Amino acid sequence: MKGRSRTARARLPIVGTALLAIAAMVATVAAGCGGGAGAAPKITTTARAGVAPVPPKEGAYFGAWVPPDGEGKPSASKPGSASASPSESPPESPSPSGSASGSASPAPKPTGKDAGKPGMAPVVGFEQALGRQLDIVQTYRSWTAEFPAGLEKSVTEGNRYLLLTWGGADTKKIVQGEYDELVQRRARAVKALGKPVFLRWSPDMDKASNKRRVHDPAAFVAAWKHLRTVFEQERVDNVAWVWCPTARGFGGGDAPAYYPGDDQVDWVCADAQPGTDYEYRDLSEAVKMFLQWSRDREKPIMIAEFGVPKSYGERRAEWLREAAKTLQDPQVKAVVYFNSDEQAANARDKRRAYSVTGDKHTVSALRELATTPYFNPRNLPVTSGD
Repeated sequence: MKGRSRTARARLPIVGTALLAIAAMVATVAAGCGGGAGAAPKITTTARAGVAPVPPKEGAYFGAWVPPDGEGKPSASKPGSASASPSESPPESPSPSGSASGSASPAPKPTGKDAGKPGMAPVVGFEQALGRQLDIVQTYRSWTAEFPAGLEKSVTEGNRYLLLTWGGADTKKIVQGEYDELVQRRARAVKALGKPVFLRWSPDMDKASNKRRVHDPAAFVAAWKHLRTVFEQERVDNVAWVWCPTARGFGGGDAPAYYPGDDQVDWVCADAQPGTDYEYRDLSEAVKMFLQWSRDREKPIMIAEFGVPKSYGERRAEWLREAAKTLQDPQVKAVVYFNSDEQAANARDKRRAYSVTGDKHTVSALRELATTPYFNPRNLPVTSGD
């Protein structure tokens, strides 16, 4: 083949040779883009369009975890340990109030038609600071906590999507059917909402801290399939199943081993905080291996619980602007900011504190991201922000 190419080139005039070289260069660049961020990927989902959440044709939904007022401050439960969060729920233990755990510091009392609805005041306050309504509102319920509660109902009464993060339980007990009655009740409750719901069950299943209840990848996959079977038996078709390990688990961990299969998952997801073992780390580095793995799946991507640590100080705004570039990937169809300090061990722990509330420059940078047309695929109204 090489000899044939040399012969062909020898017979071409100089101009033809130059044009051939340019064409080859263009073809090479195009081929390189075919598996990268510039490609328009083929995306499939088992979710029922018009009933369950499906990806936007262009861009990505923007959402956030905005916990209740008075919570979400650094953990005071045990020195050196973080409190439970949507991605780090204690097995089978509801929060004291039976509602989501954690929140940002109280903001000025928000106004608006939804501010008076149960649980919505912090969400609306966050939206007013951003200058736009959220596409996705994340809530958290432990394995045994009843749902939907006030906040879930408030979200689904409007035009926001609900991202319901449901804590995990012992996977072997789930497979054995010990929790079938509970799962059936939860399935019926979600169905009764009558609105599209993202269901993110047992996120961060690949973390070593969750091994006691998760056991191993095979047990997790079996439990996932069991839950889906129960939901199908209850004819719940307004749910999109979101599989969400840690982004870190695609580098040195075994996150891919927990994947239940393309026929079992609607959205692939990763919790993508930069990590506490770095002085500074761009989001692009945190999600690199996850995005590479996702190229082999025809699934929409959700980047959940991404956040910029307070320890980055004056570079927080810079981090968010770089993150906006990374997230404008045609396979990324939803991003969810983690606006909370609840994972911090104490008030001095800035590496696990991600709330932007009260940080003028960081709020401005997050507002830039949220109001970029790519992250506003429904073309929601945009204001200047508070």
